[in-house]
Amino acid sequence: MTALAVIPARGGSQGVPRKNLLPLGGRPLLTWTVAQARAADDGDLIVAVSTEDAEIAEVARAAGARVIERPAELAQDTTPTEPVVLHAMDVVEAEGATLDAVLLLQATSPVRRPDTIGRALARFRETGADSLVGVIPSTPFFWHLPSAPGAPATADYDPAHRPRRQELTAQQLHYFENGSLYVTAPAIYRAHANRIGGHTELFVLDETEGIDIDTPADVAAAEAMLVRLGWSLT
Repeated sequence: MTALAVIPARGGSQGVPRKNLLPLGGRPLLTWTVAQARAADDGDLIVAVSTEDAEIAEVARAAGARVIERPAELAQDTTPTEPVVLHAMDVVEAEGATLDAVLLLQATSPVRRPDTIGRALARFRETGADSLVGVIPSTPFFWHLPSAPGAPATADYDPAHRPRRQELTAQQLHYFENGSLYVTAPAIYRAHANRIGGHTELFVLDETEGIDIDTPADVAAAEAMLVRLGWSLT
């Protein structure tokens, strides 16, 4: 069986222009996720970048990824991610690939441990889950704005019995879906056009893996975390 890792990389960006090519640690942002996915390839993983942009396609090929040419209608500001993944699935399945897992990897979340993607794929296969969602652990110390003027703010915990951070159990923590990675059964995409469905498992990432590149200011933090996790900057 074969797994497909899809890395969406559109040329346009509403925030940082050309964000997928933003320099990070001496190389384009996109190439970090390509390298991490390739490190997880044990011979049955297709690492593919879906793009409509010629420059991104060139960078992706140089980094060792396959390029799937994305139709213009799937490269709009309002295009959801799932149709992009389904298009990539159509392309590789038309060539004869039999997929047992589809990974969605966001290039804008470049900080991952060297073994993260491989462990996530192995966990997906071992558990028999329909979807696996990468999440970052967080404390339950969340508050909500008042529901109406004059109403009190409300908390997701009891402030009168606030536990210490180190006393919290895994079940008491909250888990934030940061978009770094998803692993999904192909049948879920086909039936629901959704990356999440059926029996869903959580894949808990390290807190250092929670950095997303939304602004240029995030680059320095990402570089520091990549070094901390053992990646070499060039």
